Amino acid sequence: MKPTDPKLIILVGPSGAGKSSFLTKALEIHSELVDTTTYTTREIRAGESEGHPYHFVSTEDFERRIEDDFFVEHARVHDNYYGTPHHQIVDAHQAGQVVIMDVDVQGARTFKAKFPRAIAVFILPPSVEELRRRIQIRDQGKTPNFELRLENAVKEIQCAEEFDFQVVNADFDTAFREFQKIIEEYLKTA
Repeated sequence: MKPTDPKLIILVGPSGAGKSSFLTKALEIHSELVDTTTYTTREIRAGESEGHPYHFVSTEDFERRIEDDFFVEHARVHDNYYGTPHHQIVDAHQAGQVVIMDVDVQGARTFKAKFPRAIAVFILPPSVEELRRRIQIRDQGKTPNFELRLENAVKEIQCAEEFDFQVVNADFDTAFREFQKIIEEYLKTA
């Protein structure tokens, strides 16, 4: 195993598809999995705090970190920056852990290009209407630029076939069982 080629499980899909729920449950079940804490410039939501689920920083701080080559991957999504620090991937790899992360399509492409042993699992909603409903419930109808975000989600869904696996999250328990099988097979590989 090369230090530059760690094992990674990448969850990708539109906002509201259920990626965070899949990630949380997978972490509860598999002690060998570890999540990264992404840095972002977006506003903190109700129920979030610094470090959970993100490190919240100013745009100036984030841009300084870009200049310092702090991130293995970063992108601007919905007018905010998101980035994964190098050290979290390296630390997990050195500890014999497998990183599981939730990123957008852009980020998944970057990780797949940089880390060939990574697998990307695209989580799909059963329909765009169901995705709309989930986002409105999650954000209590207060999603900034909602229609633009939904339009971007449709574009992301059109990319699902680019990735290693696709799981339709119509029923969480059923979809998670499918995801669980993917994880178990991947963890068996060298």
